[in-house]
Amino acid sequence: MKKSTLSLAVCFITAGIFGNVQAQDTNTDNHTITISIPEVALVDIEPAATKNITLGFTAPTEAGNPITPTTSDNTLWLNYSSIKSVADPTRNVSVKVNALIPGIDINVTAAAATGSGSGTLGTATAQLTLSAVDQTIVSGIGSAYTGNGANNGHNLTYALAAGSGPGGVAAYADLEATASTVATVTYTISDN
Repeated sequence: MKKSTLSLAVCFITAGIFGNVQAQDTNTDNHTITISIPEVALVDIEPAATKNITLGFTAPTEAGNPITPTTSDNTLWLNYSSIKSVADPTRNVSVKVNALIPGIDINVTAAAATGSGSGTLGTATAQLTLSAVDQTIVSGIGSAYTGNGANNGHNLTYALAAGSGPGGVAAYADLEATASTVATVTYTISDN
């Protein structure tokens, strides 16, 4: 009886040792994490509640003088969010106007990016005279965000000029009196 008890005890001990060896962890282990990053291309003008602006001209008080533009407007901000793709490493923001106003140049300037954004923010171009054709106003945008709202992104300054001014394309001879004319300015973010 002692032999079979001893044999059973050895079997249990051996099974326990081999069972533990097979179930033991090693000093390393691993697993995978699947990560999804969406491609992003968003643009807007802030502040959204008051993004429509009014500009105009003042009539001269002395014969022989031209009309003069009222002050410029710099209340608007260009915000964008971008996650670039592998195929297109940078993006641009372009701007155009839907209607040219005879005799008037509408100029826009984007300042360098400022505010709470991060990443590869774009580079603003010099002053543009708006046309019906898209023109690049910010170039070289990578994966970045400007921050949202006023005081984030690129501050936009709009100014009017009567035709035949320096760098202008409109002709003063084309000016016509009007109570108000509305032009829509469109900004588009796109791959290069």
